[in-house]
Parts: sequence; structure tokens; C-alpha cells
Amino acid sequence: MWNSQQADTEHLTRWKKWRRTSSKSLKKALSEIKGLSSYLVLWRHDIHSIEGKFGTGIQSYFSFLRFLVLLNFIIFILMFSFVILPTIISKYGIFNSTVAYISPKNIEDICTIYEPSGNKGLVYFYTYLKDLLSGTGFLEVTSLFYGYYSIDAVWISMMRYNLPLAYLLATFAYLALSFLWIIKRSVEGFKHNLVHDADPFQSYCNKVFAGWDFCITDPNAARLKYRSLQYELQTDLQEEKLKQKIAERTMKEKICIYSLRIFINIIVIAILSGCFYSIYRVTVFSQENSNNADNANSPVNLLVQYLPSIVITLANFIGPLIFSFLIRFEEYTPAFEIKLTLLRCVFLRLANIGVLLFSLWSQISSCGSDKCKPCGYNYKLYPCWESDVGQEMYKLMIFDFIVILAVALFVDFPRKLLVTHCSCKLIQWFGHKEFEISDNVLEIIYGQTICWIGTFFSPLLPAIATIKYFIIFYVKKIVLIHTRKPAARPIRASSSNFFFLVVLLIGLLLAFVPLGVSIAYIPSSKACGLFRNFSTSWEVIPDTILQFPTGLQQVFFGIASEAFAVPFFVILCIVMFYVIALARAHKRVVEQLREQLVLK
Repeated sequence: MWNSQQADTEHLTRWKKWRRTSSKSLKKALSEIKGLSSYLVLWRHDIHSIEGKFGTGIQSYFSFLRFLVLLNFIIFILMFSFVILPTIISKYGIFNSTVAYISPKNIEDICTIYEPSGNKGLVYFYTYLKDLLSGTGFLEVTSLFYGYYSIDAVWISMMRYNLPLAYLLATFAYLALSFLWIIKRSVEGFKHNLVHDADPFQSYCNKVFAGWDFCITDPNAARLKYRSLQYELQTDLQEEKLKQKIAERTMKEKICIYSLRIFINIIVIAILSGCFYSIYRVTVFSQENSNNADNANSPVNLLVQYLPSIVITLANFIGPLIFSFLIRFEEYTPAFEIKLTLLRCVFLRLANIGVLLFSLWSQISSCGSDKCKPCGYNYKLYPCWESDVGQEMYKLMIFDFIVILAVALFVDFPRKLLVTHCSCKLIQWFGHKEFEISDNVLEIIYGQTICWIGTFFSPLLPAIATIKYFIIFYVKKIVLIHTRKPAARPIRASSSNFFFLVVLLIGLLLAFVPLGVSIAYIPSSKACGLFRNFSTSWEVIPDTILQFPTGLQQVFFGIASEAFAVPFFVILCIVMFYVIALARAHKRVVEQLREQLVLK
């Protein structure tokens, strides 16, 4: 009996040893894979180098740019796999397909006339260049724009692939993916922010006593880490110095500074109002005069087409300069200066896009003199309005990219040459410039918002955005290293990363509004596209549900009813309040533990 128990015990011991050994080997293998995968991270060495030379604040901008490159690439893969590829292979006859067709009984014939301005016959180089910049001509009839996608269904053997439904679901998928990814990164940044803001003294101790990585053996890596810690400490000391200065203000000084801030905010509101009105008037003028057949191929027509993009870019360029100048008189901390400047520039840049789209929709839905009575929209000016909106988004993205390159080539580098070879005091003062994090972040958030809005109307726009941001990374890196000086007041990366993502989230939420209006409210074009059989793009969802079995239909319609929505909202609120209460309880426990540690 005893021998039997001893054998069982030995067997179990061997089993536990094997499990423990296997677990250690697996963890070691995963750790090695993770270590090797870190070398495959895009721009890893470049970003570490920037962090060491210019601080974590500027490094956070380039990390943010890398995130957008990966995000746009995944969005492109999504749209290409589910929308673009099935359409292209069907056009070449690899699979059977049916073309969306409008019955004359349902709509008037005049609504189905769409003649894209594709180039025919002898075409000059200028015409190709104009088409490339404006998205018209040969580009209008390619897979770049919505009007190209006219296939209603693709048959793979006996399976029917519903392309309109796939198009709409892919749109919802890339918006949901962007939202969840931004939220995930924001939560991580919020945790770092919370830890830093909870106890400044603890933050100093962590940097001084636990900030160094003793595994570093490379001299270059050690130098980069040293500079990174140095910039972090400089940032903390600078902020504490300003907080002390603010705390020592007299009542008279407080009244003066608050009065000045109110006056500056009135100026900011006036600037924003002027920009919005200018964009509205210019967009209406451009739409009414860009289709003039008399000067269709003249440089004047290209200028008229680009007028909204030019005015928006000027507003985006001049507005932040004025905001950056005005905020110097408001005496905020460096971190709050970046946040407030970003917020003002966000309202300027993103609201500019909103005003442009509002101006376009006012023209598309303009029903004066019964222009849109037969079709529900202005079919004479916009026979395929989705492609027209896509062209506007395409022009905004291309022009924004051109401006970024032009500023680097014709402003930043000439300024550096003048500073290097001219000793004039005025040029020396004007030439040395810091890397403005807020302006550069707003540039890429503005472009990303255009991409989110425009992808529904131009499915290849994420690919263009990926290439654009990939090039911008190297352009900005060269500009930073060769033409910029380190910031006089360093910026902390943890707060910057979190705030960048919050502003990006604002841009995404703004993109929901025009896309929601376009999908659910404005009638879809009857002359082009996948949704010509439906009154709106959203109608494909209930039409698909009606093809399901009766039981499944009742489930979906029940989920969409008030009887489900109200209890779901109540339960969601209860869960949210529970999580908030739990977080407060955990915070109190942490504070009590800190007090106990101080007493010991």
C-alpha cells in the first residue's frame, strides 16, 4: 500500500515538474519572440534617436504618426478585401456578377443619366496633370471613386456576395476599428497620466532612483536614455516653477490676466467666424462655376476647383499662427498651452471640413425651382454626388500633402540657409524656430479626419493616406534634425500622447456626423454606384433583414425597437455607475496605502 502511494506521489511530482518545465520554456520562447518582434516595429531606431535628441514630447508626435500609418494601412486592407477586390475581379469576368439596375417605373429616366468626363482621343500632359490633382477625367472612372462600383452582387459558385451590404458594413467596420483602437490607446495613456498626476514627488523619485535601465550596454543607447530623463526632469521643474508663479499672483494681477484672456477669446471667436463664412461662400462659388464647359481644360478652371481647398489651407495655416501668438499673453503652463492651442486649432480645422460638407450638401439638396423634385437631389449639377464629394475629399488630401512638402522645401530649408550664412540679427531672430508640436499634430489629425469621411466616397483614400503619412514621417524627421532647435520649454510625452488621442477621437466623432447624414438622410444617386436601387444607402440593411427567416427578422427588429433600447440603456447606466464607484473605491484604497507608507 505504502509503495503504491509513493509511486503515485512520484508520478504526480514528475507530472508537476514536466508542467513547470514546459511552462517556463513556453514563457521563455514567448519572451524571445516578443524581444525579436520589437526589432520589427516600424521606425523603432529613428523614434528612439529623436527621443534622445529632442525629448519625449516630440518623440510622441512621431509615435503618433506611426500609429496613423498602421491604422490607415489596416483600413485599406479592409476596404480592398471586401469591396475593391470583389469588384475588380468581377469586372474582368473571373466571377459571375449582376449590375445594379434602376427600373424606369421607380424613377424618372433623367435621374439615371451620368456621363463621366473620362478623357477620349488625344490628351495633353496638362490634362493628365489636372485630372491627377482634381480627381476628374481618367481618375473619375477608376476604382478610386464611388461611381466606379456598380456591381450589385457577385456569384461565387452558388453563394451570392451582396456587394452593397459589404460596402456599408466595411464602412461601419473601419469606423468601429478606429474608435476601439483609439479608445484602447487612450486608456493606456490615461493610466500613465493618472499615475503622474497622482503624486508629483513619487514621479520625481521614480525618475531619479528607478528611471535608468541598467540593461543598457550600448553607449549610444545610454546617451539617448540620459537625454530622455534629462528632458523629463526639465519639464517637471519648469511646470513646478510656473505653478509657483501662478500661486503667488495678487488679486490685481489675476483680474488683469482674466480680462486679457476674455478679450483674446473674443478675437479667437471672430477669427473662426470669418473663416467659416469665407469657406461657405467660396465653396458655393466653386461648385457653381467649376463645371463651365467653356474653360473646362484651362488653368482657371483648376484654380476654381481648388478654391475651397486653398481657402481652407490658408485658414489652417494663418489661424494657428495667430493662436500661437495670442496664447503667449495668456500665461499658461507649457502642457496647457499645447492643449488649448490644439483645441482652438481643432475647432478651426475640423469645423472647416464641416462647413465645406455643409456647403456641398446645401448645393446637393438645393431644391429651388424644383431642381431636385424628380430625383430627391440636384441631379443636374450632381448626377453622381457621392463621387463629387469623394473628389472634394481627394483634393483636400492632395493639396494638404503638397502644402506640407512646399513648406518644408521652400520655407524651412531656405530659412535655415539664411540663418547659417547671414549674421543679420533680424534674420537670426526669425530663423531659429522650434518644432511646434500642436501645429504638426493638427496637420495629421486634419488629414486623418478627411480620410475617415472620404473613404466611403473614395475607397482607395486610406492607401493614399498611408503613403502620405509614410513620406511625411521622413520629411518631418529631416526638417526637425536640420532646421529646428530643441524646445526651450520641454513637453512631457505622457500627457501629450493622451491628449493627441483625445483630439483624434474628436475628429473621428466629427466624421460620424457627415457619414451618418450621407448614409441615412441624403437620397443615393440613381445614375451611379451600388445603392442606386435604394432610396438611401442605409436601406440596404432592412432590405437584407427582410430576406432572413421570420424568427430572425423579429429578433433584429426587436433589437432596434424602443422596448429593447430603453432597458439596455438603463442597464448600461447602472454598469457605468458601478464601474465609477469601483474606481473611486480603488483610488481611496491607494491613497490610504500611500499614507501608511509615509507614516512608516
